[in-house]
Amino acid sequence: MTVPVVRIHIDTDVCVGAGQCTLVAPGVFRQHDEGHSTLVPGADGSGSGSGSGSPLVREAARACPVGAITVTSSEAPAPDGAGGGRA
Repeated sequence: MTVPVVRIHIDTDVCVGAGQCTLVAPGVFRQHDEGHSTLVPGADGSGSGSGSGSPLVREAARACPVGAITVTSSEAPAPDGAGGGRA
């Protein structure tokens, strides 16, 4: 069995700190002290963080005026015990 995995990458060299991502998906993005956006701790894009698999993540990437956010999805093997099968 596989599980969906969402990866979120913020290119901090491109990010200008417009903050659109934090407005659209505040559970995933926040403004860093240096002005650029960063991921909220726990929202690492693995699909297990707060809202990282949400459609709002892709909307936040589209809202970025400089295209600094990349969101990719893939499938990964499910961890042991996560198959949802019956014993």
